[in-house]
Amino acid sequence: MPRHLHTLMRLSDLEQHKEYNLFKDVGAIADNSGLKAYLVGGFVRDLLLKRPCKDADILVVGDGVQFAQKVHEHINKGNFSYFKNFGTANIRMADGFEIEFVGARKESYQRGSRKPIVESGSFADDIARRDFTINTLAIALNEANFGELIDTYNGVADLRKGIIRTPLDAEITYSDDPLRMMRAVRFASQLRFQISEPSFEAITAQKDRIAIISQERISDELNKIMLSPKPSVGFDLLFTSGLLQYILPELTALYGVEDREGVSHKDNFYHTLKVLDNLSSVSGDLWLRWAALLHDVGKAPTKRFDKKAGWTFHGHEVVGARMVKTIFTRLKLPLGEQMKYVQKLVNLHLRPIALVQDVTDSAVRRLIVDAGDDIEDLFKLCKADITSKNPNKVRRVIKGFESVQQKVKMVEERDKLRNWKNPISGDHIMQFFGIEPSREIGVIKEHIKEAIMNGEIENDFDMAYELMKKVGTDLGLTANKKL
Repeated sequence: MPRHLHTLMRLSDLEQHKEYNLFKDVGAIADNSGLKAYLVGGFVRDLLLKRPCKDADILVVGDGVQFAQKVHEHINKGNFSYFKNFGTANIRMADGFEIEFVGARKESYQRGSRKPIVESGSFADDIARRDFTINTLAIALNEANFGELIDTYNGVADLRKGIIRTPLDAEITYSDDPLRMMRAVRFASQLRFQISEPSFEAITAQKDRIAIISQERISDELNKIMLSPKPSVGFDLLFTSGLLQYILPELTALYGVEDREGVSHKDNFYHTLKVLDNLSSVSGDLWLRWAALLHDVGKAPTKRFDKKAGWTFHGHEVVGARMVKTIFTRLKLPLGEQMKYVQKLVNLHLRPIALVQDVTDSAVRRLIVDAGDDIEDLFKLCKADITSKNPNKVRRVIKGFESVQQKVKMVEERDKLRNWKNPISGDHIMQFFGIEPSREIGVIKEHIKEAIMNGEIENDFDMAYELMKKVGTDLGLTANKKL
């Protein structure tokens, strides 16, 4: 349920805002210009919910850009920018708070596009075109009724009840701009609100319309859902509405429990959502949350039934890591360090738990080298992955896992393997043996790595250099006579 909500807007709510004097100036400039001006949308919603808000929208019944220029000239502070094609202007204050100005407008849509046909309109036209009743709230800024809350579509009541509802016919609203379906789910997930039954039915009916939305816009909403306090709320709504099948079919493929010969497996979709929530309770990092969401994505293509072993998902971590690139590419998510980080964690997510059964120094060294600086994040993911309904099993696994963490810490402090690099480079080998790039260089470096990982030599240049000489000689190489 939403936080405590005042029945009526109180002027003191606005007076306590750090930009109160600026809002008063905006109202005075509107009076001098013969215009009506209002704070609208998300700022008003969050003010009533007492949530922090880093920007505000000001609706002007008139030319929004010209009005914004007058405001900027008057206050003589902040960076001014305008977007002629969209009829909007922006003032960014020194502390990062942004105010966007737009003229009142009305919109109409063509079936094959979400880009509206925009015309100048009245205050009523502009409020009616908004997505949800909780975003139709407005606060008057003109002196005559400064601070008055205007609630045309019972948005305050919906805030109090925790309801996401469209101001006009839901099917038309979602068909006109299908991105609003994602926004409905996002607000429900962020605010822990319920989507009204007619609205949810309309989303389900219009789900295929999401195909006309650009992938970038979809992924922006997806990331906001991912960063909500309990992301499973949003992903469950995406799944039950059918939207997720169009956005992340690899995830919906994990849904369901199959039984064969009396042997079944857990529902990997809802297991994944549990892992995501567990992880989200200890980290707000977006890409670590993505790793949690995709950690088992390789289970659907690797699922097999063996009469002796039952259901298996052999190699799902490797397959899943490969699938990350396909998913990030389709969703237009970053393909650089963020994607590689997610791939790494998906690929390694089984390793720490496996060490509970085999916590040798050698295995620990390999994990430290492979995980590098991401080892703490890997531990967070692995701990979040412990989701058994048997509390005794959970306690037992966590105890074993914590012993692995202690062993890793001990070995890391002793052997200094974090972000390990082979102490012997290809240049060292070519110079000593007087050879050109060749297969033998790789063989020697791998031999040195294995010796360090197995504890045969220390992570030390001199020891590694001596081993380089021996392995090279065994391979038939001779020292460079010029040395």
